[in-house]
Amino acid sequence: MTAATRWWWVRHAPIPDGGARIHGQLDVDCDCGDLAAFEALAEILPGDAVWVISALKRTRQTFEAIHAFRPAIAEPLIAPDFNEQNFGRWQGLNWDEMQANDPEGYRAFWRDPTRNAPPDGESFADVMARVAAAISPLNARLAGRDIVVIGHGGSIRAAVALALRLAPPTAMAVVVDNLSLTRLDYVADAAAAVTGGAWRVRGVNAPSLWPNPSLGGG
Repeated sequence: MTAATRWWWVRHAPIPDGGARIHGQLDVDCDCGDLAAFEALAEILPGDAVWVISALKRTRQTFEAIHAFRPAIAEPLIAPDFNEQNFGRWQGLNWDEMQANDPEGYRAFWRDPTRNAPPDGESFADVMARVAAAISPLNARLAGRDIVVIGHGGSIRAAVALALRLAPPTAMAVVVDNLSLTRLDYVADAAAAVTGGAWRVRGVNAPSLWPNPSLGGG
């Protein structure tokens, strides 16, 4: 059997907000003040991995915060297909503002919120499709390697959905917290080739301090 390709998905650090706004693909800063979490991630994540970030700067900032505790890690690849969901004209608004500004579009969206797209945006089903399409060539190109992705709630949820073959509404039940770690393994061998390979889910939404007992995990 071919060695597993090991995916380590980390959601970026939190965005200072307070208003529960949907940032989507807005290029906003994140709060990298939780040094204990970054130090724990630096110890947990494999040093010889291929690192990947999205095209949004909050993933770069999160990478740099981990890099401060692990200077030897490689410069990351940039993968725009791992960006967060595009919420179009609703980006930067909270749900109450969306409803007030566009009541008709808001009602239409909630009839099928995982398959309907916000105005000028994309649906979560679209996110699942583009993330899956981006994962496939990396599995082929980096077979047997460790891949660390600093991603977003939407892109990590989409990766879990791919591994578990979840439909969009079911996938939305997957919780992905900031600075959490999600571990997926992909094995492509002759027996699995017919079905496109076999995925193993090692863990989803693990707090960054949890896997390291010396830092209070358990």
